[in-house]
Amino acid sequence: MNDIIVVDMPSRWPVSISGAEVVGSREYLMETRFLTMKRARVFNLCRSYRYQSTGYYVSLLAAARGHKAFPTIASVQDIKSMPVVRLVTEDLDRMIQKTLASLQREEFELSIYFGRNLNPLYDRLAMEIFNLFQCPLLRVNFMKKDGRWQIRTMRMIGVSEIPDIHFKDLVDFAESYLAGRGSKSRRPEKKGYDLAILTDPAEKMPPSNAATLKRFIRAGQRMGLNVSLITRNDYHRIGFFDALFIRETTAVNHHTFRFAQRAEAEGLVVVDDPLSIIKCTNKVYLAELLTHHGIATPETRILSRQTLREAALSGSWPRILKQPDSAFSQGVVKVDDKASFLREAERFLEGSDLIISQAFTPTEYDWRIGVLAGEPLFACKYFMARSHWQIVNWKKTGNSRLGDATTLALEAVPDIVLKTALKAARLVGNGLYGIDLKLIGKKAYVIEVNDNPNIDAGIEDAVLKEALYDRIMGYFHDAVIRKKSGGETGAGKKCHGNGSCVTMGCDGHL
Repeated sequence: MNDIIVVDMPSRWPVSISGAEVVGSREYLMETRFLTMKRARVFNLCRSYRYQSTGYYVSLLAAARGHKAFPTIASVQDIKSMPVVRLVTEDLDRMIQKTLASLQREEFELSIYFGRNLNPLYDRLAMEIFNLFQCPLLRVNFMKKDGRWQIRTMRMIGVSEIPDIHFKDLVDFAESYLAGRGSKSRRPEKKGYDLAILTDPAEKMPPSNAATLKRFIRAGQRMGLNVSLITRNDYHRIGFFDALFIRETTAVNHHTFRFAQRAEAEGLVVVDDPLSIIKCTNKVYLAELLTHHGIATPETRILSRQTLREAALSGSWPRILKQPDSAFSQGVVKVDDKASFLREAERFLEGSDLIISQAFTPTEYDWRIGVLAGEPLFACKYFMARSHWQIVNWKKTGNSRLGDATTLALEAVPDIVLKTALKAARLVGNGLYGIDLKLIGKKAYVIEVNDNPNIDAGIEDAVLKEALYDRIMGYFHDAVIRKKSGGETGAGKKCHGNGSCVTMGCDGHL
């Protein structure tokens, strides 16, 4: 990986940085060697990033050349919008209050150089802000209002705004960052493409357990991918990768969504992509989408406070109430009469203006069809938890909480289940989905379309074994190649002859 530091006037750059080449902005924009250079990180330290300025074009053309730009154009636009800045930094509020609590003043200015501050007391806050915006040189102004600190302004700064006495520290911070997490040795150059798997080691019911993650890593190696496990603390490293695979439960108001957004803006192949997260984590949207396209679901109503009383009068019991962003059987309740219906609906409506009411359709198990890039990947029967109406009983503990699961070959799945699942998945996108259905008589009803579906060793892989992981890693490998060659990232668009193409029946030949 080539590290390039771009400045307006190299002759005025007073220092050298180990392992990086310092070049002028016009040199980077105009010289042919940078146009043809592969695998470069470009740290844009120009004094201005205004629209169509030289600094703007450095980040813009870095992206066009397949280089990793710091900051990206997306970051530049984010930093210019204080509403966006406040939204993105919401999760840092507790850290901001704790870090600045001892200050006996009403305003504070924080300079951030490659994620660091000259005062170690502010290093963690500096790194968290840097992780979010990926801009090498930042200046953040805080003000205290009603006893609480908040960000007043944030702006990118040029080298000319850095005091001379700070340059030695700037160089140390830059060299530490370029070496990776403060290491004094540079990371070895890797062949192939880099895939990050986002995980939360502390998550109680993650979509993939530790054994499964190891299988993904091995499969990635077989497919020519360098696979790294990352956590929410690695936001600043997204630009180092070619693809992101989210194996942590997703939500829109959550760091997983911000990871997906940033990765997409950086040009990575992303599963789960931001639009899929938006669609799948909102059951109101899914209800409208499936109904509009004529896909069968249990009788469904979208409720508001204005329609609640009418629905209570005309409803049949029992019914299922769902919060729009419910997941893993949480935020879903069964109501047996009008009184419980009104009570639970009112509770749900405190958090959302719209909620879902569905007819209760009891079955021994739900079908789960895994779909990757519009093609079936695996099929399971998820049985209801013992003496319960859902596959997870959160009132229980341990193994008794979950119902059993059986995995079947795709050939053993009723045709109507497969066809309905594929139709539903293709309405949402071209990523990885888990479609939950109930088969009643000869008709399949879609219950949910899930992004981020469970894939656990010994369950979803019981039929395909290692081939399941090869299929998924092969998808990433081929999608990265297509993206870098300017093609589409959907599966089946182009075969690369390596046998990993996810198109059904592909034998690895053009």
